[in-house]
Amino acid sequence: MEKTAAVASILNSTLVLFLALTLIQAVQGIGVNYGTMANNLPPPTEVAKFLLKSTIINKVKLFDASPEILHAFADTGIEVTITVPNDQIPHITNLSFAQQWVKNNVQPFIPATNLIRILVGNEVLATANKLLISNLVPAMQTLHTALVEASLENHIKVSTPHSLGILSNSSPPSSGKFRQGYDSHILKPMLSFLKYANAPFMVNPYPFFGCSANTLDYALFRANSGVFDDNTKLHYTNMLDAQLDAVYSAIKVLGFEDIEIVIAETGWPSVGDPAQIGVDPKSASDYNANLIRHVTSGAGTPLMPNRTFDTYIFALFDENLKPGPTCERNFGLFWPNMTPVYDIQIMKNTVANNHSKPFLSIIVILSLICAWV
Repeated sequence: MEKTAAVASILNSTLVLFLALTLIQAVQGIGVNYGTMANNLPPPTEVAKFLLKSTIINKVKLFDASPEILHAFADTGIEVTITVPNDQIPHITNLSFAQQWVKNNVQPFIPATNLIRILVGNEVLATANKLLISNLVPAMQTLHTALVEASLENHIKVSTPHSLGILSNSSPPSSGKFRQGYDSHILKPMLSFLKYANAPFMVNPYPFFGCSANTLDYALFRANSGVFDDNTKLHYTNMLDAQLDAVYSAIKVLGFEDIEIVIAETGWPSVGDPAQIGVDPKSASDYNANLIRHVTSGAGTPLMPNRTFDTYIFALFDENLKPGPTCERNFGLFWPNMTPVYDIQIMKNTVANNHSKPFLSIIVILSLICAWV
């Protein structure tokens, strides 16, 4: 009798362990920015097939609305975000133009392609272009209206991504504030629209651009002493959390708290100029691998605990035609032949291999129990 009870107890414990490990196996997907400023990239059809079959990437963000790419992602289930180019923002404020844009760039591809979001411009406030900035929120509202008229507003949301340049203060994170002028005139109406439309506020946090030699480990999620926020008495162990909480604090100042924050871009280059700090494959691998673990863990941030963050890594490929310093052309996760630049555990076969050992342990335990009985 005692032996039977012991066996039952062991089996119950083993089952609990098995279920826990099964949950661990459900590796969450991650998003990626699919830029095309290069002359050596594979065809979009091959890219879509590769992402679906070989990686855990389940979201892509485009910087345009390329018909070729949208067709390529048909029937994959991969979530696709498209972008209205900055120069079209003033035109989108016209409802007829917005309706035609939706007719040309959205309706021919759905439902086969899983379009979930349209971004109006990219880092528009950072351009300092008064025409674009003044038309940004009206363009978002008008595009949303066009989606409503097409009965698409529940599945396709409208937003716009921002650089962290929208902040006038970000340290400590609890003191985060938006730049004066942009706060009440642009961002408050935008937040009102996003809340009304149930759409996210999107930001491009890059610890790479905010770190120094002294804060490199903090930026890379490596072991470090961290940063203490005297206002909240909260401790920060990585720069990304601090950047996100600064944005959250700025949003809160304007009277909003319940709007989802999406990481529209973040990443780390693997090659750069000699004077740059921490630009190498190991640093890029550390940042992106640790990033994925962190944003999908459910830990959240000190001010936004117990949540995950929809995240898009920059970028899918190196883009050899991008202007600027060397690092700008070397943010890619994959070479043009679709082999990894470095390992960050996003290949399906790698994930499966890394998670197989716990299941083998379960099998061994069950075998021993059976032998004992």
